[in-house]
Amino acid sequence: MKTIVTGGAGFIGGNFMHFAVNAYPNEEWICLDKLTYAGNMETLQALEGKKNYKFVKGDIADREFIFDLFRTEKPDRVINFAAESHVDRSLKDPELFLRTNVLGTVCLMDACREFGIERYHQVSTDEVYGSLGDTGYFMETTPLCPHSPYSASKASADMFVLAYHDTYHMPVSITRCSNNYGPYHFPEKLIPLIINNILEGKKLPVYGKGENVRDWLYVEDHCKAIDLVVREGRVGEVYNVGGHNEMKNIDIVKLVIKTIRELMDNDKNLR
Repeated sequence: MKTIVTGGAGFIGGNFMHFAVNAYPNEEWICLDKLTYAGNMETLQALEGKKNYKFVKGDIADREFIFDLFRTEKPDRVINFAAESHVDRSLKDPELFLRTNVLGTVCLMDACREFGIERYHQVSTDEVYGSLGDTGYFMETTPLCPHSPYSASKASADMFVLAYHDTYHMPVSITRCSNNYGPYHFPEKLIPLIINNILEGKKLPVYGKGENVRDWLYVEDHCKAIDLVVREGRVGEVYNVGGHNEMKNIDIVKLVIKTIRELMDNDKNLR
């Protein structure tokens, strides 16, 4: 069994590579990443030398490259983590998000159609649903209501994935996750940004009053959920993956401040 994991040098993709390569030593895992600002080869350093791991640099929106890769490697599965994923960046350059998140997804699925695939899995986000209210959870039946170029591009990609399933009978699945946190997190995201700013004595950026509610999910739990869906999930289904940790952004900031203060106090007491 051979799987191409796109965006495997990113935060969630990198964590998935560590999980998959170690959990399934008898399967082949190809990490495909363009190595943009979000890709970091240091994330994958511990995997170097593993017999079931291989890294390939490339762009999922480069049709000639992708078709050549599929022709050479003949993958059984594709798990697509590759995406431009920062909301602020999407406001400055929406076209980049369209190219990678939508056209890149279509390019991958066209290659899957051409060469045959057992499963194409799209890693999406709960941001396609819009903002979470004070109570309740997003459901798979929640209407899509994206509010940024980023979330609109991810919603569009999801619709193409489902359309390829309906039109071409492609074996696809989708997971939509809540906010991830954990090892290798990109430093411009909320939790690592707050930690770094505290340690460097900088101001802590909070949008408005910080009352936007998000659900927080530990990244390894997310990786295990993706693996379960890829192996046992129903073809054509969408699965939400959450952590049941709904918190306002301002409360996350306060929790990080409190935790760092406690760690620093404990460190002083141990000296």
